[in-house]
Amino acid sequence: MTMSQIRSARAETMTAAQRVLAILEVFDQEHLVLTLSEISRRAGLSLSTTHRLVGELREWGALERSSDGRYAIGMRILELGSLEPQGLRLREIALPFLGDLQAATNANVHLAVRDGHDVVYVESLRARGGAPVLSRLGGRWPLHATGTGLVLLAHATPEFREEVLATKLQAYTPRTITNPDELRRVLADVRRTGVAIVEDSITTDALAVAVPVRGPRDRIIAAIGVTVHPGAANAHAALPALSATARAISRGLGAPSASGRPPAAA
Repeated sequence: MTMSQIRSARAETMTAAQRVLAILEVFDQEHLVLTLSEISRRAGLSLSTTHRLVGELREWGALERSSDGRYAIGMRILELGSLEPQGLRLREIALPFLGDLQAATNANVHLAVRDGHDVVYVESLRARGGAPVLSRLGGRWPLHATGTGLVLLAHATPEFREEVLATKLQAYTPRTITNPDELRRVLADVRRTGVAIVEDSITTDALAVAVPVRGPRDRIIAAIGVTVHPGAANAHAALPALSATARAISRGLGAPSASGRPPAAA
């Protein structure tokens, strides 16, 4: 059976919604922009079906087409994602504090939540002249590879941590932590100190510092981080401002500890 026949057979078993979702799922952090043939191949759909659906998605605003004919996720998807109830409230409360944090540190600022085995950025502010980062609003990375991801993974349940550690941990640079035992030690340190610090984990010349954000009953629901150049004078100096920002956001979300109250019983 040829590849074309395999794709055709697979497509016949998919609903219309599954075909649309298959196209949207081909885009990820390593495949932000794709040609029509690349979308077809990665989605497992015929070129004609892909051409038709991509055209409809582009017309609706879910995809955008660049001048060179390649496609990327459109603003309509990002707009809808920002309306997710928990993420929307989190962003509304956090945004004024994030702006103040960026002004105080002159660093890239990220607000992130966990989605499966990934960290997803629900807000991302770039600083002029800041460290090189690949983060963007709506972008996602594996939990083990980022400062905010390590915070969220460290405070997840032991069962979930072991589930993540049992997967293949991708290396983006020579300094990405991919050894499960080493990662366990790092996560234990993050739980002990309340801070994650990683250097050159996804890109070189970038140091990330991250802390947790708490919500009702002091449950950790997000992480906030800054990214600076390694060795910069404000790298560790940013931690007091970062921690104060996390407390302010946590207080706005109703975290008892951020307001000086004991957490309510679960």
